[in-house]
Amino acid sequence: MFAFEKDLQHAAKAWDRQFLEEEIVRTKYLQYLAALSILALLPLGALARNNAHSVQILDVLQIGSTQLKPGNYKVEWQGTGPAVQVSFQQNGKTVVTMPATLKTNDDQVTQDAIMTEATSADTTELKEIDFGRQKEALVFDQSPDGR
Repeated sequence: MFAFEKDLQHAAKAWDRQFLEEEIVRTKYLQYLAALSILALLPLGALARNNAHSVQILDVLQIGSTQLKPGNYKVEWQGTGPAVQVSFQQNGKTVVTMPATLKTNDDQVTQDAIMTEATSADTTELKEIDFGRQKEALVFDQSPDGR
């Protein structure tokens, strides 16, 4: 009986050691899997919130005291809204930075669009830029009294 108990204890220790080694391997595997999952999701988070878009302006537009000449601009805003700071960049240089309101578009907006308003015979003000795919819009309030 003594030899049997000794064999049983030896088997129990071997099983405990094997179980412990398997647990260590399983824990390391789960840690690596968790780290990889987090790393894989980071780029998705960055892509989900793109605060820069390319916009083509076809006519001269007034925004604040600056005239935007026709051409391609990178429109980029800082902040999550509703109040944001928007910069218009052309050829890598900032042309103007303006405050704007970031709003969510409804489902009817399906493509990018620029809304303007003619304020005089020779001046057209930029009022809004809609980004159809992101369902977002930048609204520019250019009146001096905020109305």
